[in-house]
Amino acid sequence: MKFICDIHISYRVRNFLQKQGYTALHINDVLDKWITKDINICQYADENNLIIITKDFDFIDFYYIRKSPRKLLKITLGNIATDRLIQLIAEALPLIQKVSDRSHFLIEIDKDRFYIVDEKP
Repeated sequence: MKFICDIHISYRVRNFLQKQGYTALHINDVLDKWITKDINICQYADENNLIIITKDFDFIDFYYIRKSPRKLLKITLGNIATDRLIQLIAEALPLIQKVSDRSHFLIEIDKDRFYIVDEKP
């Protein structure tokens, strides 16, 4: 699995994923860094088969309306300690792995739980 962390996701999340053996990028390391438009992040993620990790609600609109990004992990917890977020992502990794070969999926981490909101074969 390959991930890209949006601007409001800590580098520590990226580092955790890399230590687990996954490819993980941060938006500050690619494209136009923190000023990259969301639509360009979606395109880049789709072209490179990346799962976007974000707190930005705009990506949900893009997912349903534009069908891009194809793979999305949406964090809907507001302010949360990075250690707790990493713990929740670690717990969600088996679920993400399970659907990672799907063409489209949206997984939300909300109120200390994670679940598939939408998936397409």
